[in-house]
Amino acid sequence: MPTLIDNTRPRPDAPPGSETRAAVSAAARAKGKGDARGGLYKPREPIYPKRVEGRWRTIKWILLVATLAVYYITPWIRWSRPGGLPQQAVLVDFAGRRFYFFDIQLWPQEVYIFTGLLVLSALALFLVTALFGRLWCGYACPQTVWTDLYILVERLFEGDRNARMRLDAQPLSFDKAWRKTGKHLTWLGIAFGTGGAWIFYFHDAPTLIRTFWIGQGAMTAYVSCALLTATTYVFAGWMREQVCTYMCPWPRIQGAMLDEHSLQVAYLRDRGEPRGAHKKGQSWEGRGDCIDCHQCVVVCPMGIDIRDGSQLECINCGLCVDACDDILGRLGRPTGLIAYDTDSAVAARACGQKAVYKLVRPRTIYYALALCLVSGLTVWGLISRPQADVHIIRDRNPIFVRMHDGAVRDGYTLKIANRTFADRRFEVAFADLPGARLSQPGQPHNSSVEVLVPADQVVAVRVFVTAPPDPDRPASLPGRFVVRSGDIRTEARTVFLSGAVNPQ
Repeated sequence: MPTLIDNTRPRPDAPPGSETRAAVSAAARAKGKGDARGGLYKPREPIYPKRVEGRWRTIKWILLVATLAVYYITPWIRWSRPGGLPQQAVLVDFAGRRFYFFDIQLWPQEVYIFTGLLVLSALALFLVTALFGRLWCGYACPQTVWTDLYILVERLFEGDRNARMRLDAQPLSFDKAWRKTGKHLTWLGIAFGTGGAWIFYFHDAPTLIRTFWIGQGAMTAYVSCALLTATTYVFAGWMREQVCTYMCPWPRIQGAMLDEHSLQVAYLRDRGEPRGAHKKGQSWEGRGDCIDCHQCVVVCPMGIDIRDGSQLECINCGLCVDACDDILGRLGRPTGLIAYDTDSAVAARACGQKAVYKLVRPRTIYYALALCLVSGLTVWGLISRPQADVHIIRDRNPIFVRMHDGAVRDGYTLKIANRTFADRRFEVAFADLPGARLSQPGQPHNSSVEVLVPADQVVAVRVFVTAPPDPDRPASLPGRFVVRSGDIRTEARTVFLSGAVNPQ
């Protein structure tokens, strides 16, 4: 696993008398008011990420648009279902105790499917991290996506890095006031849209959008929208990198997934050092390709210097790669001074050896096998789940009734669940009891009874099972309710009590 570097100490290979930027900052903080007040924590230093263009920034824009489109559009996708069932393609219906995903519906009893999906998500994240580092954090994490969107809005109102820094340093004026006000109002609008889109996943979207504005929506919708609006505004607008550094547990956990063969954003120290300013026409002999322009630092949304090595705050977004490649291209030098690479490959090239990349290694094999196993179990559970189910509740008082002709009758309540999207008529029979007859209250006896169960519903039906007189029948014997409808068949075991006195 890569070792985290203490950025407050000079690099071992730094020239005598030189200090890292972090060491200078630490010294400045030691003289500042924060330490004078005896504070335990360093005050947040505002970060002004500079705009950058390049391959990785383009990929981030594409993923930003794609993920936001999925998030905002999905609740409005309609899906035809029969009867009064929800017509929303993706819906978590707490009131109806269902989860709908296009043609798939999950019931509360099928919590094992949700468990499998959660385990799959975790294993997929483990495998991706072992192979490609913090790819999720840099490109698809909601905190990263919404922070990128907020920074884009900030640039539209206040300009790029230098303009924002000048604006913050200026005294309050009309120009500063309208820019700041416009930015925060837009931020709040995005945050409200985020919270509003979220509640549509739990209520029918067209209905809720009408009732929400006239005060007739569910209270949970208003509370959820307010909470998500507030957290989006605060996390993406104000806290930003602090969420990733101090609140998110993943930077600490991911250290266990990484090794020397995991791809991460890396600075090729053997090629870049010794660094220093470069003038046009000056020879590159005896020096590295790094001109110490700090462009990799000013574009970093986390405010770190990747040249100090692997750090907990780095989200592997690749923006420093784009910034460095842009500068090297202008200088006519080969790109890739900062690049996605592995510690093993960097060390091998530094020693003049050929870099070797190992995608297949013990930990990736373990994660892949576990992922395949859980995927198979989850899919098997999904496709093999019954389309109907029946639960039985025996009458407890009286537990049986002896009829005038000596026959014995037991009462049961059957809860039949129809998990299909079509109304079905189920035939209910009682097995393992010769001569048993079934009936419903007020209905004649028959070998079976029929029950109509609407689509995606549960119907409770009261059933009597009557057994003919039999002096040799035991006091209790096992039986089964068999429920059929076409090719759908399910059964549930129970007992039949006859009240007979067994001989000693």
